[in-house]
Amino acid sequence: MVYITSWDEFVERSVQLFRADPDSTRYVMKYRHCDGKLVLKVTDNRECLKFKTDQAQEAKKMEKLNNIFFTLMARGPDAETSEVTGKEQMDAQPTKKGRGRKQ
Repeated sequence: MVYITSWDEFVERSVQLFRADPDSTRYVMKYRHCDGKLVLKVTDNRECLKFKTDQAQEAKKMEKLNNIFFTLMARGPDAETSEVTGKEQMDAQPTKKGRGRKQ
């Protein structure tokens, strides 16, 4: 079990681990409200990578990692993840106008 201190290194190594063996790789999040700690774990039963934080801005980066894993799981381990982002992707979708009558 390895705790990685750098967020970028954790994301890079986690993606490499998933691409090496997508069928047995798991991604787990654990949040303890009483401690305010978030632990992310990626494992394939041979190697275990962990990232621990208590910073709110680090927890917000978790959304981007979730989107990367969703992309890899849905499109396959060879999918391109460089354009995957968090909120920016949702903001680009068109919004509905009001409920009023069309003119």
